[in-house]
Amino acid sequence: MRPNILNIGARRNWVPGYREDPYLAYNFIVEIDGISVAGFSEVSGLSIETQVERKTFGGENHKEFVFLTGTKHSDLTLKNGVTGDNYLWNWYQKVMNGVISRRSGSICLLDHSGNPQVWWNFIEACPIKWEGPAFNAGSSSIAVESLVLTHNGLYRYR
Repeated sequence: MRPNILNIGARRNWVPGYREDPYLAYNFIVEIDGISVAGFSEVSGLSIETQVERKTFGGENHKEFVFLTGTKHSDLTLKNGVTGDNYLWNWYQKVMNGVISRRSGSICLLDHSGNPQVWWNFIEACPIKWEGPAFNAGSSSIAVESLVLTHNGLYRYR
């Protein structure tokens, strides 16, 4: 019997000739505590990395041993056009005044029809940096501010 190299049987709903196209990166929303707080133009930092420690031992010089030491989550950077809404600014102002308020939220990727498809939920986030817009009288671009959030976990759901 020949082994199934492609392991097609592992796909529960696999249909010959069907392919699922990837979602477009521009179609997303961000919610914090269940509220869509701003029209974000960019989200970055969806990154998780497991740290490793590499060691060699006497008598095993031809081999390197790799030990997993922990996993770290990158900070999230949210960029949005400046508006009169002070929700994010007030949250960071409270942190600067010593009132730490951790909040959870979601970054939701939408399909071409605007239906939610994939979520990245971050938990216990806290703003640690705010950066205002760069002004240029010779440009007609939108004024963009950014907020950096540190958090205690990132989970993907479909």
